[in-house]
Amino acid sequence: MCGRYAASRRPEDLAGTFEIDKWEPEETLEPDYNVAPTKEVYAVLDRPLKDVDTAPTGSSATGRPVRQLRKLKWGLVPSWAKSPEGGARMINARAETVHEKPSFRRAFASRRCILPADGYYEWVTGRQERDLEVEGRKKRPRKQPYFVLPADGSVFAMAGLYEFWRDRTLPDGHPQAWWVTCSVITTEAERTPLAVTPADGPHSLADIHPRMPLMLTPDRWDAWLDPACTDVGDLRSLLEPPPAGLLRAYPVTTAVSNVRNNGPELLKELDGPEEGTLF
Repeated sequence: MCGRYAASRRPEDLAGTFEIDKWEPEETLEPDYNVAPTKEVYAVLDRPLKDVDTAPTGSSATGRPVRQLRKLKWGLVPSWAKSPEGGARMINARAETVHEKPSFRRAFASRRCILPADGYYEWVTGRQERDLEVEGRKKRPRKQPYFVLPADGSVFAMAGLYEFWRDRTLPDGHPQAWWVTCSVITTEAERTPLAVTPADGPHSLADIHPRMPLMLTPDRWDAWLDPACTDVGDLRSLLEPPPAGLLRAYPVTTAVSNVRNNGPELLKELDGPEEGTLF
């Protein structure tokens, strides 16, 4: 899964990378080194301007799609949901089933986006846990977090979906009447060797966790964002995992495990797993 990531790039930089036509300075987000579910995040999407903020749930938008950088809430709330309470559980959609799941299939057909990140965090799993002797007592070790990012330092373009939800308890025209939420699409983690292998650490992403965000390479961006592309087969072909060897991973401080910690120090590469962690 993907439950935490870092997004520190400025909107001006993202605008250049993704050829953004429109973004609002008032929607600028501060650099976030510990993005957690329900936070506001940047999303790149193609949508007609006149249809963005008024009666937006329909898929029959007219006009030329404009590439925009929008501020969305992470945790998708389906348009038919009675309340937004389940959004925190809808942060991920599986690439293998996203086209058929009721919560995601309508967004998959016409409301796709890219969620730009520096990279994502994942905590090592799948190893045999052991107790540590600490002052004569057994203590369960902490799991070692790793940061996964493109080896060349480029943006990690996560495939995503977005959806509109209307809060029926609020009147028309209320600034919070419409919620715009999103989800990260995940795929099976790579089993091929990482571009850079950390010392005494995992040799592939699958050694860390069996799932990972699906990274879209630049040659797929336009087709993925195009709302006119609705053929399920064509769209599913865009969700093939990227070529092997594009990513690297390294251990980072366990401070990232606490969502209240936030700063560039969370991205500092450690020489190896922290003492007392599971790796």
